[in-house]
Order: sequence, then structure tokens, then C-alpha cells
Amino acid sequence: MPLSEFERERIEKLFGEYCRNKVPPHVRNQIRIEYKISGSEVKLLECRPRYDDPSIWTEMPVARFKKDEKNNTWLLYCADRNSKWHLFESNAENKDIEKLLTEVERDTTGIFWG
Repeated sequence: MPLSEFERERIEKLFGEYCRNKVPPHVRNQIRIEYKISGSEVKLLECRPRYDDPSIWTEMPVARFKKDEKNNTWLLYCADRNSKWHLFESNAENKDIEKLLTEVERDTTGIFWG
């Protein structure tokens, strides 16, 4: 089920600000942090130019936030080396997606930002 208009606007503001502040302007030609909203999930991505063709940008998954409509909570997932998603153990569920984004930024296990 898609997100409500209010929730989508809140997420766009939250993640837009996060992505803009994550990478300093002077290196944005080498790395960008982006997000994509699809249905009831948000993916956080690290984007870099391809080594053999810098005009093509590649995406590497960082985190996935999925809305559990039944419980009205957000679940946090991390990607393995094969880009398969796994439920993140510590604080993996919360009613507020902002708290899960804070958990990704803290990254106490090194699973998101290495």
C-alpha cells in the first residue's frame, strides 16, 4: 500500500535533507547518497560513477525502510554483499522512521556504512 501524501512529504523532507548533508559539496562528483520511495518502502543508496565509464552512475544499497501497515511500524533492513536484504537486529522496528534513520547514521555495527 502506498504511503499517505502527508507521510510521503515528511519522508521526502527528512531523507532529502539527510542525503544533502551526508556528502560535502566538493566530492559530490565522486559520491552521492540518494533515496527512492516505492510503495510503502524507502531505499537509501550510495551512488558512484563507474570506474570504466564515469558518465554512468552505479547504485549500492545501504538501507531499506519498509512500512508494516498491520502494526503501523517501520522495519529496518540492511543489505549483504550480494545486495540481499536482511532484517537489522538492533532496533529494527519503530513507529518513527526518523529514529531508524538515526540508527543507520550511528551504524554501531558497521553494516550500513562499513
